Amino acid sequence: MDVILLEDVKTLGKKGQIVKINDGYARNYVLPKKLGIEATAKNLNDLKLQKKREEKEAAEELAAAKELAAKIAECTVTVSMKTGEGGRTFGTVSTKEVAEEAKKQLGLDIDKKKMKLDDPIKALGTYIINVKLHKDVTAKLTVKVVEK
Repeated sequence: MDVILLEDVKTLGKKGQIVKINDGYARNYVLPKKLGIEATAKNLNDLKLQKKREEKEAAEELAAAKELAAKIAECTVTVSMKTGEGGRTFGTVSTKEVAEEAKKQLGLDIDKKKMKLDDPIKALGTYIINVKLHKDVTAKLTVKVVEK
């Protein structure tokens, strides 16, 4: 019997795959546990339509991420910090502070977890922070740290 998997099944395959399994295994395990449905013409057509819709949504997400990356690349976020002698800051500038300032100054809602700092920002100056917006899109945000 051919079955379309609705979830990942360790021994059979991934979600959306069409697999050939024994009738008894399908009737007694896969179908009752809602792990898959029988591969009829209607179900195959539904699967094809669902895959098209998912591809379209993925393309839209990628386009939106690229657009946001272009917008981020043009902008500069200014963070002011208390400093001591020699321009050294008290503490470090975290991605949380950068995300808050980006929301205030630019109106961009950037998740702090998506920002990647190689080294903590401990001095005044201009820094480039990589922001992972999508699995294929990484933006570069310019952060300028100035004295308060």
